[in-house]
Amino acid sequence: MSSKAEEFTIGVEEEYQIINPTTRQLSSRVEHVLPKAQEALGLEVQPEAQRSQIEIGTPICRTLADVRFELVRLRREVITAAAKDGNQIAAAGTHPFSHWDQQQLTPKERYQTLMEDYQQLTRELVIFGCHVHVGISDRCRAISVMNRSRVWLSPLLALAASSPFWLGTDTGYASYRTEIWGRWPLSGVPLIFESLADYEALVQVLVETKSLAEATKIYWDVRLSERFPTIEFRVTDVCQTVDEAVMVAGLVRALARTCYQQAMSDKPFPAVRHELVRVAHWRAARYGLDEDLIDFTTMRAVPARELVENFLTFVRPSLEEYGEWDEVSSLVQQTMEFGNGATRQRDVYKRTGSLENVVDLIVQDTAKGIASV
Repeated sequence: MSSKAEEFTIGVEEEYQIINPTTRQLSSRVEHVLPKAQEALGLEVQPEAQRSQIEIGTPICRTLADVRFELVRLRREVITAAAKDGNQIAAAGTHPFSHWDQQQLTPKERYQTLMEDYQQLTRELVIFGCHVHVGISDRCRAISVMNRSRVWLSPLLALAASSPFWLGTDTGYASYRTEIWGRWPLSGVPLIFESLADYEALVQVLVETKSLAEATKIYWDVRLSERFPTIEFRVTDVCQTVDEAVMVAGLVRALARTCYQQAMSDKPFPAVRHELVRVAHWRAARYGLDEDLIDFTTMRAVPARELVENFLTFVRPSLEEYGEWDEVSSLVQQTMEFGNGATRQRDVYKRTGSLENVVDLIVQDTAKGIASV
């Protein structure tokens, strides 16, 4: 059986900030922006937990060119809708200074239930992520992909980190969104599962013990989708630019394909202890691309650039097979040269001392490569 038996389609979801252009604060205007956006996009745009958030989801994509086209289209229409309401759109993992206690929960049953269950964690859930779905219909194989991909999540996180500021403070983290999200009981990197039955047995126990209403409320960094025949990677902050989002989508699909092919050939993989994977994840969130990260192929700390290069080597055959190597590798090198979103935000703050200027950068990056509206 070849990997061609699966289509490995891509779907990307991005969560955006609604911004008041005068104060640069988050603006709780989704009820006003959403109808305008849905006139052009229909159900491809949705509300999120906070009224200052709005989410897009691409149609099913088969190529990275499809992904780029759809993200440009969706960002453009959401930016246009926000502008009609006198607002802007920003893509970053956290807002640099708006306070969670000034936000308003979206009046939707799912989010009200989150508030009832998780209380303060829900109040502080003012974070923005990127979720990439990869089409794998065989759930048994998808479990194998989950098991094998977990050791490569940290370079993805480091490349896309875009949340260094929180409540007006430089947190010292490249992705502070990861730390906020990591407090939730079913977040982070999953353990290794022996089989699909092992996974389903865990879900059943979680439901029977009233720890989980249903499986869609599992929020691991890589999980089986309950709505689509996909595996969903939820590890990264939302990317500031379309280029970065295309890079992440390409890397995620190549990782999924590579792990799938290795599972098909029963190639051994490092069954790394969960404690080590968690530490690697934390280091990526803490340092981004600026310090050593953990390479599980050698079990040592290596410079972030070296780990990223090793990751590219791991997925290169898949990228080359699908004609994506040149684009994805050049986007990775561009990120390594100019910095991820967190680095670029800090550079602006270091030069200007203004978090409002940081918001302006994020707004500009979000619209980069998109025709003026």
